[in-house]
Amino acid sequence: MLELIRKYRTPLLVVCLVMTALLIYSSRLRQKPDTTLFEKAVLQLTSPLLGGVDTATRTAGSLWRHYLWLIDTQKENDHLQEKNRHLRARLDKVREYRLENRRLSELLALRERLKFSTLAARVIAADATSLFQTVIIDRGTEDGLHEGLPVVVPEGVVGRILRCSAHQSRILLATDASSAMAVLVQRSRARAVCRGRGQTLVLDFALAKEDIAVGDRIITSGYGGIFPKGLTVGTVRRTQFNDLDMFQTVTVTPAVNFSRLEEVLVLLDSQP
Repeated sequence: MLELIRKYRTPLLVVCLVMTALLIYSSRLRQKPDTTLFEKAVLQLTSPLLGGVDTATRTAGSLWRHYLWLIDTQKENDHLQEKNRHLRARLDKVREYRLENRRLSELLALRERLKFSTLAARVIAADATSLFQTVIIDRGTEDGLHEGLPVVVPEGVVGRILRCSAHQSRILLATDASSAMAVLVQRSRARAVCRGRGQTLVLDFALAKEDIAVGDRIITSGYGGIFPKGLTVGTVRRTQFNDLDMFQTVTVTPAVNFSRLEEVLVLLDSQP
């Protein structure tokens, strides 16, 4: 303690003198109305000190208030950001539900147009390799499905059921190389067989003399016992032939975007 007093004796002495002067000054204020030379000297000496103390006090108070305000603002900001994230997540769900509702409404409209018994199914997986063009749906033999049933969406033909288990089925897409269906050119009524070619379709046995043009709509003919007549298959993208060929080469763009399949309709009885 003594060591501390000796170390800070000068500042302590100044503080004591100032406090003594202020006490004397305060006591004399009650006794004399006039300001003496001593009181003037005390005011002159203590004014800067009192001003500095007042400024320091106000500055400290302001900093403290701003610090507390910043803490409250940060908490409020964190709360608002968390609330914003929750609202964005809910909005994304609402958008997804709206899109799903639109797809299901279109599927229901197709179901009402068709004259067959149908079953809606959801696509749950796609073939991860490039060897086969297939997808898997969440319906199987327990739901009344079996191999060979045609599968469609509002845009057109998807393919046919290739394999069935109790609760899942594998669909062979129309674009698979082993897929084939009897078709018609809707405008000219020319007949052909449509086969898969990876991402596109081709028409086999389309006679060179037949009137087939770019933009023609290709539909199922109803022959073959699988696909009913009148389902959209695709649109002619390119034709090629010469006078020596018996058949013309016709490339068809599928009506269905197979990479975006989510819900499909299985035709349980394709014969009206």
